[in-house]
Amino acid sequence: MHDDDEPVGRLLSRRQALVTLGLATGAGLVVAAGATTAQAATRPTATTVDCVAKPEMTEGPYFVDEGLNRSDIRIDTSDGSVSPGTRLTLDLNILQITDGVCSPLAGAQVDIWHCDAAGVYSDEAANNSVGKTFLRGYQISNSRGQVRFITVLPGWYQGRTVHIHLKVRTTGTDGNPYEFTSQLFFTEEFNAAFLATDPYAAKGTPDTTNATDGIYNTVGDQMLLQPTRQGRTAWSACFGIGLDLSDTAVGAPDGGMGGPGGPGGPGGPPPSGPPPSGTPSPTPTDSPSPTESPTATESPSA
Repeated sequence: MHDDDEPVGRLLSRRQALVTLGLATGAGLVVAAGATTAQAATRPTATTVDCVAKPEMTEGPYFVDEGLNRSDIRIDTSDGSVSPGTRLTLDLNILQITDGVCSPLAGAQVDIWHCDAAGVYSDEAANNSVGKTFLRGYQISNSRGQVRFITVLPGWYQGRTVHIHLKVRTTGTDGNPYEFTSQLFFTEEFNAAFLATDPYAAKGTPDTTNATDGIYNTVGDQMLLQPTRQGRTAWSACFGIGLDLSDTAVGAPDGGMGGPGGPGGPGGPPPSGPPPSGTPSPTPTDSPSPTESPTATESPSA
């Protein structure tokens, strides 16, 4: 079993998360910056928080701190190629929870990383991809706590359902570094639909679904993305993450096994397949802000 399958940190059920915030059970929390929960419930401009508290999950063995500050993570900086796959624009809203109220958290470093359509992670010896940098990068949250990533829908590999890793690094209320790591998922119906299209279909049917994934079965329903169509051939998704920066147990450094060319997790085969190749891309330009709408590119429909 991969390290990816072993939960770490403080995992909260949805009921526990809501109790932590002093709220009733529900599908999500709606609060506006600087407003009480009662006031926020009546405001149309409130922010919907999909993840009301902190279901932290394992970093896994494939985190590499490449130091790539960029919005479009599809590009492999080693050769300019672009990872093939269906385009996904992912907007993340990073929020600080204080006394049951969420406010935007500016200046946080937000990394995401995931495998490509063939189930391969970049810069991993076990994947024969050392030196590659595709599908990795970070953004700094703006004054509204927002970051935007342009990527592709991830593929799958043995023992895991489809997922995207994320890490938020900021400063806790005690003045020490605060690090939150988790994973994002998709519904089983969405997975089945896009995995049946090119280039994902070449890998065949996944051996692990949400229902049989050890990580998803803990708190995965709190980390579900709900993508919507962006044009004819792409998708977009928005997700809010509320963080209690006073929680030193969750904010402690992960100390994962990631690193350039680092080993895969014990007890199971690493993702397999050749590193991806693609059409050379121009040098990335400045990253768009989350309020901008990037022009859609050619991606297989899902």
